[in-house]
Amino acid sequence: MYKVDEKGFFGQFGGAYVPEILYKVVRDLQEAYQPILDSKEFQDEYYALLKDYVGRPSPLYYAKRLSEKYNCQLYLKREDLNHTGAHKINNTIGQILLAKKMGKKRIIAETGAGQHGVATATVCALMDMQCEIFMGATDVERQHMNVERMKMLGAKVNPVRTGNMTLSDACSQAIRDWCCHPEDTYYLVGSTMGPHPYPDIVAKMQAVISKEIKWQLEEKIGRDYPDYLIACVGGGSNAAGTIYHYIDDERVKIVLAEAGGHGIDTDYTAATIQCGTEGIIHGARTLVMQTDDGQIKEAFTISAGLDYPGIGPMHADLASTGREQVLAVNDDEAIYGGYELTRMEGIIPAIESAHAIAALKKLTFKKDDVVVLTVSGRGDKDIETYLKNKEMAKEYGNF
Repeated sequence: MYKVDEKGFFGQFGGAYVPEILYKVVRDLQEAYQPILDSKEFQDEYYALLKDYVGRPSPLYYAKRLSEKYNCQLYLKREDLNHTGAHKINNTIGQILLAKKMGKKRIIAETGAGQHGVATATVCALMDMQCEIFMGATDVERQHMNVERMKMLGAKVNPVRTGNMTLSDACSQAIRDWCCHPEDTYYLVGSTMGPHPYPDIVAKMQAVISKEIKWQLEEKIGRDYPDYLIACVGGGSNAAGTIYHYIDDERVKIVLAEAGGHGIDTDYTAATIQCGTEGIIHGARTLVMQTDDGQIKEAFTISAGLDYPGIGPMHADLASTGREQVLAVNDDEAIYGGYELTRMEGIIPAIESAHAIAALKKLTFKKDDVVVLTVSGRGDKDIETYLKNKEMAKEYGNF
């Protein structure tokens, strides 16, 4: 079974590179998380909340019109139908239970598109925990509705004005805050990134996605595996959840879509797998977009949730070994993908998920290929971005 080693590495990627002040708190988490996650008390509480609060299982929907267009049997895993509108809640439910069992009183989190921030604020309201969210000032502006949702849920939202004022800067600020409050604070990381054990914790929390895909496919087509799995990837949590139970199954091709921005041959991209080199970011050794002297480059993409200059170490390993095929999807292609799903299936996806839809154009299928694509979030938060950039999609088709 593909999994992290005892030092937190997936192959050569991972580990825990943290400031000295955080060494003890990270070590405590490393020692505490697995016994808690394995306990019957945690499992019972976690799955009860996923069922009755989040609304799982999320449907596996046969997309008839898109199947005909792309000459395959396309099923959409509808994470957009979860409470709060994305896959993020799967992880925050699990981590808030973990934090409570570790005796933590205050929760901090980073967010890009705001979906993880909303999901964190939601579970903090549910569990009566103090909550602070760090969000790049650029993202605060372009995801205003999610900011208001977080505040309504009782969270304090801190706009971050350093660097590019996006997701990477929000992560850095959250880590600074954690350094100042290591004893009572739990940093609820939103993706499969950061120091060990976070990439492993988040992947395990999201693994419910592939766990459901297995029995849902069995029910629908009489076998529990697809020919292709497709998801978008930034930090990598919905992608990790989509592939988790299939990583060792060589019958299943894994295709991930990362944010190409204006193109991988420009300086305006967030395609870490295509453009990154090995380095350390936010506590983990992984692939990073960086200058020759190791300075982190700014990531650029229309999608706030994929706007990260690194990638989770699990995906860095799977991409470097060839287990994952990672495609760069540019802004204009993603906008087209979003409109295509909206007009053909009546589902408005998050711009992050639209990158996965756009990947279909770059692949060639056989008629009987079963393809499962994860729609990681709904597009309410992105309506203004879609409308503002509608012209971008024109050369790909007329909507």
